[in-house]
Amino acid sequence: MAIKALADQTYGFYIPCVTLMGLGSAAQVGPKARELGARRALIVTDQGLHKLGVSEQIAGYLREAGVEAVIFPGAEPNPTDVNVHQGVQVYQDNDCDFILSLGGGSAHDCAKGVGLVTAGGGHIRDYEGVDKSKVPMTPLIAVNTTAGTASEMTRFCIITNTETHVKMAIVDWRCTPLVAIDDPKLMVGKPPALTAATGMDALTHAIEAYVSTAANPITDACAEKAIRLIAQWLRPAVANGTDLEARDAMCYAQYLAGMAFNNASLGYVHAMAHQLGGFYNLPHGVCNAVLLPHVCEFNLIACPERYAEIATFLGAETLGLTVTEAAEAGIQAIRELAGAIGIPANLSQLGVKEADLGVMSENAQKDACMLTNPRLATHDQVVAIFRAAL
Repeated sequence: MAIKALADQTYGFYIPCVTLMGLGSAAQVGPKARELGARRALIVTDQGLHKLGVSEQIAGYLREAGVEAVIFPGAEPNPTDVNVHQGVQVYQDNDCDFILSLGGGSAHDCAKGVGLVTAGGGHIRDYEGVDKSKVPMTPLIAVNTTAGTASEMTRFCIITNTETHVKMAIVDWRCTPLVAIDDPKLMVGKPPALTAATGMDALTHAIEAYVSTAANPITDACAEKAIRLIAQWLRPAVANGTDLEARDAMCYAQYLAGMAFNNASLGYVHAMAHQLGGFYNLPHGVCNAVLLPHVCEFNLIACPERYAEIATFLGAETLGLTVTEAAEAGIQAIRELAGAIGIPANLSQLGVKEADLGVMSENAQKDACMLTNPRLATHDQVVAIFRAAL
């Protein structure tokens, strides 16, 4: 594996203080909250998990440990600033002193927003950008139910601004959860389409981190293992959601991908996907999956060796191929994986309109994820990538 040349740059590495993984690990949430001094916790979750009774299950674990629980099931897909401040109001009205997020990326991001505002005041929009908080976030435990976003362990928080319909990227070391919990038992009931979308989100995290200009040997190792695990286990997880071995493997895969991008950041796929989510309220993982091969093709001339290595991680046959041919085989492997698990073939199938490409490209250029992409793009080139994906 190639190692990037030394540069006049330092690197931070951010992960939760504690991560619990494996079958049944969610039952430890009560003791962990008690150890952190929780008295009354706000559980931030979505309506789906609440209706299924999962939020009450987690609340029961807290109560058994002597921690009171209040449930806020208001985290919408692509959570908004309105959702965040609704959660802040519930937190304050119930005199909470602790937060627990339950769900996938939407619940975790909403909870992080609540944590930033309840600790630091102001409006969640004040925190857009990098490290804008001034005080520690309200203590947060993140209980994960999907194998994709890794938001349960990252310093990233993505919230939609309801006035501009743009997803705000909040990147702040203080919004890293104190404890992350990945229990594959909580993922068994997830439908194939959600499993596919979140799995492709994890793959995008790993690939974008691997080619990031901020990659280093630690993030490389995490990204490589994540890609190899996803190549092996995403198909079985989609095919049979009760396959606990596949679910467990995908927990590790998405977490490793999170370790990679949490520290090496991302690239154009996410910067562009954020615009699709903000404009059309589309599933983030699906947007990433559709855009990924197109952005890889654009980036190819910047780091062909890296993409050739990714092809090997994906299991593509590269023997006897040139570096560029091997890299192209890897991109084809991405397309084949996405097709096999039912990802839509293009953005047109998702209702994306040509007329919106210009403004979405303009907004994407302002997204923090653009900063570490290996190849710089003009506005017209971003439009062309969107157009190629239509």
